[in-house]
Formats: sequence, C-alpha cells, structure tokens
Amino acid sequence: QVQLVESGGGLVQAGGSLRLTCLASGNIASINYMGWYRQAPGKQRELVATITSGGSTNYLDSVKGRFTISRDNAKNTVNLQMNSLKPEDTAVYLCNAHRPFDDYWGQGTQVTVSS
Repeated sequence: QVQLVESGGGLVQAGGSLRLTCLASGNIASINYMGWYRQAPGKQRELVATITSGGSTNYLDSVKGRFTISRDNAKNTVNLQMNSLKPEDTAVYLCNAHRPFDDYWGQGTQVTVSS
C-alpha cells in the first residue's frame, strides 16, 4: 500500500504561481514513477507531469515551460511548481504513484486561477 497526501493548492490570479507537494508513505520502494494529474469540472482527467525514479520527466504540452515537476527522495515528496498560471489551469490536481501492477491516488487539491 502507498498513501499520498497533497498540499499547496489555492486561489491565485492569472500570472501567479503555486507549488504543490505530494507526500508519499508506505511501500514506496516499488514505485516506478509519480505524477500529477488534473481534472476540471465536466472534463476528463489529464496527465500534467510525471517523474520517474531515475528523474526523467514528461509534461503535458500546454504546461511545458511553465510547470516543473521534481522529487525529494529524502523527504519522500514530489513537487509541482506552477508558474504563469492561466484560468484554464483551474482544476483539482491529484498526485499519482505508479507501481508495476497498481496505481495509487491522493485525495486531490483544488487550484483555482482567476482572470
């Protein structure tokens, strides 16, 4: 089992920044990669960014150059630095941990960007 707890969401004006943190606990040694997803009302969940255990990253095209995913292995955290936020970034952001045969999700944190 893996437990994930997100923090750092909130309300920000367009052009502002937020930093999301996901704290992982439990059987984290077997995690292949971790990532952030988001889901806006009435829309499908979409992948925002992922980072592997080796540090390789992948981003949704619309956030490239604005968002940065990183991990701190000593603290068991994965962070998402979000800069130049846009109203279309408004969504619930969810942390994900992928193991070979299962996935785990956090409860989500709301990010709201006002125009």
